[in-house]
Amino acid sequence: MEDAGTLPTPPDRPFSIFSNGGTARKKGRNNATPLLPPPPPSLLPPPPPHGVSGEASTFADLGLSNWAVATCKELQMKRPTPVQRHCIPRILAGDDVLGLAETGSGKTAAFALPILQRLAEERYGVFALVVTPTRELAYQLAMQFRALGSSLEVKCAVVVGGMDMLTQAKTLMQRPHIVIATPGRIRFLLSEDSDIPRLFSNTKFLVLDEADRVLDVGFEEELRVIFQCVPKNRQTLLFSATMTENLRALHELSANRSYFYEAYEGFKTVETLKQQYIFLPEHVKDVYLLHILSKMEDLSIRSAMIFVSTCRTCHLLDILLEELGQSAVSLHSHKSQSLRLAALNRFKSRQVPVLLATDVASRGLDIPTVDLVINYDIPRYPRDYVHRVGRTARAGREGVSLSFITPSDVALIHEIEATIGEKLVAFECKENEVLEDITKVYKARRVARMKMVDDGFEERAKVRKSQKLRVLEEKGLLKKRKHEKKMQGS
Repeated sequence: MEDAGTLPTPPDRPFSIFSNGGTARKKGRNNATPLLPPPPPSLLPPPPPHGVSGEASTFADLGLSNWAVATCKELQMKRPTPVQRHCIPRILAGDDVLGLAETGSGKTAAFALPILQRLAEERYGVFALVVTPTRELAYQLAMQFRALGSSLEVKCAVVVGGMDMLTQAKTLMQRPHIVIATPGRIRFLLSEDSDIPRLFSNTKFLVLDEADRVLDVGFEEELRVIFQCVPKNRQTLLFSATMTENLRALHELSANRSYFYEAYEGFKTVETLKQQYIFLPEHVKDVYLLHILSKMEDLSIRSAMIFVSTCRTCHLLDILLEELGQSAVSLHSHKSQSLRLAALNRFKSRQVPVLLATDVASRGLDIPTVDLVINYDIPRYPRDYVHRVGRTARAGREGVSLSFITPSDVALIHEIEATIGEKLVAFECKENEVLEDITKVYKARRVARMKMVDDGFEERAKVRKSQKLRVLEEKGLLKKRKHEKKMQGS
């Protein structure tokens, strides 16, 4: 693409709280009320345990027990990733940890393995509470904990919205070893049932996975309740792909020895990812989408994820592709939890080759066979672009991303290119061949829009929007968000 102006300066490298040989750096916190009372000054972390270093080449070198090493071997985990090499020994040594690493770097095993090792040494009650921003991530984390802890017969409970609360409360009363929850649902159960907070009175670990999103200001009240219900002397583990002010502030409040690990500089995409674009008018996006999907077999593409900006677009494309005879499933927040899980499972098991999704699926989900990511809508922020395309080209495999760029997206795409330090390459296709199906697509789009009215989606969307605005207003966040949008537009 031709240059549309001066490229914006890429964001600075996320600041490290340790520098100059380990001296803690003083940094002003944001103006939000702290989630925890100020602790005594933190001690600097000690040297790693004997025999453990950042260059450890096997899981045994990290201090893991024989059963854990054997489990890693069974799961084809041949050697520790950098985030695992650095964080596992620190967690085993009792440190609080903030780990920053890109998507697909093995962050889950970096905290799950040491938690399970400690659990094997002192099995009782709710040993760890893991908080994650989305329901799909919660179920995925539970699967990974069960796989890594298979020899321990570890009991996991998933506590998320969209499922029966009474059943979840009964499950918690059975004292599972690991509880994996979304902030809203666990906060509700902790607040409404006086017996449930007692279950967490001896919890040893609190984990915030995708911590930058969990610490979003919209979850502040939920986190207050959670922090009040877990012991002050527990270990706090924060893992994220992105550094934010809230994340930094919470880590600095650590009352224990704390360790910070950063695996990358800025937002980067992997070398095995081929990043392409199509420059096109808005009104023919659907025509190009059909053309690309119809050529998947010719392009040796087994599966594709299509990212859109809104639930409405996601639902509309789902109906449209069905009208056009293209097999696809969709994943967005307006669907019930059972339907979301069913859609994800059908895609992961290769029953359906195409998954339509909002950014609810852009972070953390491990779907190893995605060959193509399509940005039907360009994300507003470069970090979201990186997370989206990170669904493909994972674990050294090759992958392709294809972005539909309209004239109004040019500034956004230049910001993305400046951030990742790479230019997108034009995707070659014959326009006259693509536009052969324009009449068929337009006719199917009209039918899809009528079906959206008939199935009540628009009315449900209005109700959800009013409910969301009411919640934001009750939390005092509505004015703040309006102010932020005004500042962004000024």
